[in-house]
Amino acid sequence: MTSMPKPKISKHLPTNALGLTIRNYEGVMSTLCAGCGHDSVTAALVQAFWELNLAPESAAKVSGIGCSSKTTAYFMGQSHGINCVHGRMPSVATGANAVNGDLHYIGISGDGDSLSIGFGQFAHAIRRNLNMLYMIENNGVYGLTKGQFSASADIGTKSKKGLANEQTPIDPCVQALTLGAGFVARSFSGDKSQLVPLIKAALMHKGFAVIDVISPCVTFNDHAGSTKSYAHTYKYYHPLVHTDFVAQADEITGAPDEDGLLSVTLHDGGVLRLRQTESDYDPRDRAQAIETLMTPSDSGEIRTGLLYLNEDMGDMHASNSLPARPLNTIPQDVLCPGSEALAKLQARYR
Repeated sequence: MTSMPKPKISKHLPTNALGLTIRNYEGVMSTLCAGCGHDSVTAALVQAFWELNLAPESAAKVSGIGCSSKTTAYFMGQSHGINCVHGRMPSVATGANAVNGDLHYIGISGDGDSLSIGFGQFAHAIRRNLNMLYMIENNGVYGLTKGQFSASADIGTKSKKGLANEQTPIDPCVQALTLGAGFVARSFSGDKSQLVPLIKAALMHKGFAVIDVISPCVTFNDHAGSTKSYAHTYKYYHPLVHTDFVAQADEITGAPDEDGLLSVTLHDGGVLRLRQTESDYDPRDRAQAIETLMTPSDSGEIRTGLLYLNEDMGDMHASNSLPARPLNTIPQDVLCPGSEALAKLQARYR
């Protein structure tokens, strides 16, 4: 294995306990649309790892296919990482985690990658209680293929062509709760003050931790009738020949008021209302968490914060009695002792 080049350290930025600056946790330049909420998630991940004093090489980044799955290239360039087949990220993460559980696993996915083609894999990663942080960058559309409805699109929301979605959306937090996940949270990409602490808590959680991040698509969520998308550009843009163009858009940020309500004004003038859980909310009560998510809000508010936490669940390594030593460090002759050892093992079942 070739050694990675040592990251350059700026003398003008503060360092963490490892002597690294925030720059040492960054990756390549983002190629996402200007103002994309996914880049805010990237910044939050960078901040969380830096504040936790976790070495970049101690992390493994895994993703599937989609705009969200490109995020892994944009943070911690010194980390291990792989892009998988669409929807198959959880199984690859499971295999990697099984042979080396010492790494911090971060799965980056989208509402299409996790709630459509990868829904089954998402469910079984939860059932196995895979020790990883699973981030869903949720914008309700397939942004990479021009804004078709995803499985998280709200009923009645209109596409760019004016068609209304009539299918019931899948709520990843509700699904995670009913499948038995031990850490379930939801946040907003523009609320860094909430998202960074949630990421830090999820990274420290032993077992499967899912964070559903509402991350507006600046290209497909700004037309009339849409609840999560943005685009008025082509209405006033008259090209001689058709070319794709995304207008410069300001990143949407905000902070909650004293009552925990964060009102976000979208580019089209619509308002997204996010309410944090109350101070007396008990995240250890699964029934309360499900009721909180399933109870409709008359004001259209979306609940955010740590929704559920179970600290007593054993992760995949514990439930399968895997050895403390990572399997990828065990010599081949010990892992595969030969045909005689196999024959003795088989004899026990005859």
